[in-house]
Amino acid sequence: MDVLSDMITVMRTGEARSARVEWAAPWAQEFGPVPGAAGFQVILRGPCWLTPPEGEPVELAAGDVVFRPHGRGHTLGGSPLSRADGPSCDPRTVARFASRTVPDPAAVVLCGGYELDTDRTHPLLTGLPELIHLPAHLGRHPSLRSTVDLLAGELLNPRLGTDAIVAALLDTLLLHILRAWLDQVPAGGWALALNDAPIAAALRAMHLRPERPWTVASLAGEAGLSRTPFARRFTALAGQPPLTYLTWWRLTCAARLLKSSDAPLTSIAAAVGYSSEFAFAAAFKRRFGTPPGRYRRTG
Repeated sequence: MDVLSDMITVMRTGEARSARVEWAAPWAQEFGPVPGAAGFQVILRGPCWLTPPEGEPVELAAGDVVFRPHGRGHTLGGSPLSRADGPSCDPRTVARFASRTVPDPAAVVLCGGYELDTDRTHPLLTGLPELIHLPAHLGRHPSLRSTVDLLAGELLNPRLGTDAIVAALLDTLLLHILRAWLDQVPAGGWALALNDAPIAAALRAMHLRPERPWTVASLAGEAGLSRTPFARRFTALAGQPPLTYLTWWRLTCAARLLKSSDAPLTSIAAAVGYSSEFAFAAAFKRRFGTPPGRYRRTG
């Protein structure tokens, strides 16, 4: 699995949700904050305005995609002065996949949300801005547009297999949104780290084989650099030294295995690069504040 896919897989939990919603004018809808979640809206028919709790309203047109990676709330409406008078939308309380139609809609929006485990949030996501706005441009992000069309079609006209198709499309859409963002952001941070060939090679090695006894020298070999230049370059781009990231990745993978499998602690320890259950348990408790056995039993 590539690094970006790995990042998403290890963070995702629960079930993604999505809805295709039509509004008749005048309209406004509040989307409440949802801690531990990321949400998106795709404007299928507009225009409309997104008003965050703080900051200026953002005008959106048909085809625009907005992504809120940190679960903050906002309002969508037909004008920047629109005020919602109905209940706030909480994706946790609506049907997993839904569609609502009205006569003569002024706006049609594809909405969705992902549950994320805050214990396993990758620094790529924590470093994203509050709002990612991907404006529609002819011929731009064609894969993203195709995924949106497929998702909207399945929600509007569900058939046999729709549940499985929508679930897969939601994960695909999240990856396409992050791809598009990484392609357009200014160079710096994780965006640059993932696009830097030597550092990306070292990251792929760590993600593919976290159980190996990696050293700075062996990771530098994967990157095709000597030890000191590699360590400096990795730290500058990723914001932490390579072995610090390796430890974080190992324990994050272990946390996911504890929640998603019944594998014994000795097997999990070996799978993420610890030679003994005792060493693994000590490192895990330092990271998560609780022993791995208790972590597995809670939630």
